Amino acid sequence: MLDHLKQVIAGDKKRFGKLVKYDGQSGFSEDALQGLKDLEARTPPPDAVLEPAYAPAYVNRDRLSPKNAAGGGLVKGDDGAKRPHYWGHRERLRQRFLKGGHEPMPEYELLELLLFNAIQRIDVKPLAKRLLAEFGDLNGVIAASKYRILQVEGATDWVYYHLRVVEAFGHRMAQAQVMKRDVVSSWEALVTYCRTAMAHREVEQFRVLYLDRKNVLIADEEQARGTVDHVPVYPREVVKRALELNASSLILVHNHPSGDPTPSKADIEMTERIQDACDTLGILIHDHVIVGKKEEYSFKSNGFL
Repeated sequence: MLDHLKQVIAGDKKRFGKLVKYDGQSGFSEDALQGLKDLEARTPPPDAVLEPAYAPAYVNRDRLSPKNAAGGGLVKGDDGAKRPHYWGHRERLRQRFLKGGHEPMPEYELLELLLFNAIQRIDVKPLAKRLLAEFGDLNGVIAASKYRILQVEGATDWVYYHLRVVEAFGHRMAQAQVMKRDVVSSWEALVTYCRTAMAHREVEQFRVLYLDRKNVLIADEEQARGTVDHVPVYPREVVKRALELNASSLILVHNHPSGDPTPSKADIEMTERIQDACDTLGILIHDHVIVGKKEEYSFKSNGFL
């Protein structure tokens, strides 16, 4: 092999002039000859069986093979052609939803319907199941932050956008049940609204519901947002905003991302400070509700207000 390389290089001095030293009299220099010997030592013999150092991450398969048709085999279309069973899945799922509603459908199929609009022309069932496995249920998926959504394999900014749109619809529909109504006499609707808006948040959020003299909801505002276990609340800001809105009473609401709505010592002390500030100006606090993932805690029902 060494002799062959010498012949190749000697036949093209100009091309290899930068790679080896050639003196025109004695042939190759010692450095060049040593380089050729090193190359020969690293070159496998002609009959060697070569394999990649690492196996490829992908596998080439015949998608129309019954063996690889996603476990469902092949189906014959109207044109007589055989296709994997999952072809036409999107349209079949849409029709089943339109005819039977959402009640009989598992959560991953509902999520698939949403993902159809976010991701084109691929099977989104695996992504739907990965999202549910990561966040527990549809509520958790819808409320998840952008950072956490994008950590899930296959999720994109477009997926996150569609989730936010669905969340907005849910909040508006729940809010419509309590806006411009006597919320004290519609307490269940109010709790449902608060649960929809806050139960699955990943950080603590403090909201104030401002009511007029007839206990009709004037405004629902986020007063502060904090960390996973703390939210800073300033009583003077709560009272100042109540005066700006000419509110006669308030309902305080905040969530516990841990899921346990039991109030902490800080929650109780903060409620007392807000109550003292409101009492000075004759503003009534109907209740302070802590929203957990599955249940709520009422300060009034438990004797704290």
